[in-house]
Amino acid sequence: MSCTGHSAVKVPAPLIYFAGDGIGALLAWRWPWTIPVPRWVGVLLILLGIGLALWALQSLSRAHTPVDPAKPSTALVETGPYRWSRNPIYVAMTVSSVGLALCLRTVWILALLVVVVLLIDRSVIAPEERYLETTFGAQYDAYRRRVRRWL
Repeated sequence: MSCTGHSAVKVPAPLIYFAGDGIGALLAWRWPWTIPVPRWVGVLLILLGIGLALWALQSLSRAHTPVDPAKPSTALVETGPYRWSRNPIYVAMTVSSVGLALCLRTVWILALLVVVVLLIDRSVIAPEERYLETTFGAQYDAYRRRVRRWL
């Protein structure tokens, strides 16, 4: 099933994450608010986030549906990481932001991540889910009942 519409997301999710991380890094530079954690933990989380994002992108590619919410979805992907999360790319970006905060040893990015996740949930995921429900109907409803939004 395909649709000529799109999800009506106004601001791309990566931009929201990059803004939160960037502002957090600037705040950390100006007003240090540190957490004592080994940097390798942060690196590990960043790599985990990148790996999850690549796996999710591969799953979308195999289904021949775009990752860009401004383009019409051509398939409902329920394989790969989409078996456990309806939004594995947002989970990946969140994990990577936590990793960056730990690498920089700053609480600022973590504090702003709360705002970022709320913005993503309300201004990105909600319109995407309305679009998918309209586009895929009962198939999406069944998927939504079976698979959690985040984890």
